[in-house]
Amino acid sequence: MSKDYYNILGINKNASKEEIKTAFRKLAHQYHPDKGGGNEAKFKEVSEAYSVLGDDNKRKQYDTFGSAGPTGGSSYGGFGGQDFGGFDFSQFTQGGNGGNFEFDLGDIFGEFFGGNMGRRQRVKKGRDISVDLEISFAESVFGVEKEFSLTRNSTYKSEKIKVKIPTDINDGETIRMSGAGEPIKDGVAGDLYINISVRRDPLFKKEGKNILTEINIKLSDALLGTKYPLKTVDGDIELIVPEGINNSEMLRVKEKGVPIDSRHRGDFLVKVKIKMPSHLSKSARKTIEELKKEGI
Repeated sequence: MSKDYYNILGINKNASKEEIKTAFRKLAHQYHPDKGGGNEAKFKEVSEAYSVLGDDNKRKQYDTFGSAGPTGGSSYGGFGGQDFGGFDFSQFTQGGNGGNFEFDLGDIFGEFFGGNMGRRQRVKKGRDISVDLEISFAESVFGVEKEFSLTRNSTYKSEKIKVKIPTDINDGETIRMSGAGEPIKDGVAGDLYINISVRRDPLFKKEGKNILTEINIKLSDALLGTKYPLKTVDGDIELIVPEGINNSEMLRVKEKGVPIDSRHRGDFLVKVKIKMPSHLSKSARKTIEELKKEGI
């Protein structure tokens, strides 16, 4: 039966290569057998899906014929479906000799089968390390280079680690630093997984590539219009509030949102809330009564 690799990775069929890679890394990190609550079967399943969808040629063949391939048997050079050319992938997840055999399928295929198809090799890999890192809202929008201390169990020495946080990263996403985990004798070091936590901002939140905020203005300013000092992620600006604006109406400041590429950004959206007075003076009430007569 043909497997739905897109469904396994939780992505749609139009997903980009970067979206496929991000989905795989998240699930591989979640299901890794050496983690608490890991699932070896699920780990192998998402790895199999990524080995196909992460390769342009294999993905094109899969989109045409499904996981069974054009001949109805195993496909993609022996790496699709359940047939991995007789190679036992369980050795990567059993943690032999205390190691953690986390791997990137795109690299493993070339490493184990690119040279001698009949010869098996086992490369020991150190354990992966997972750490949590909190960043500010502005840092999640624009990206930042952060430095933090890390202690590896093999050395018990505190080391300074630098990581480049990309633009438009979201709360709960994970960054993988290959080879920055536990070292191991006669093998390669494990990986470092950095779990990003974005500190909640009292003023701003992201909606796609746009940034949303709210302001409160007086009824008189809503009727007559005003200039409002507005804080943005780029600093303070003066926002023109037009006269006659309605409650909950949105104002748009172009190109002040999340970076899309080197030249374009999303917008900064301002939701206007009109603050009603809790009580009126006699003169104010008289004025409003006159406005009421005029149908305002």
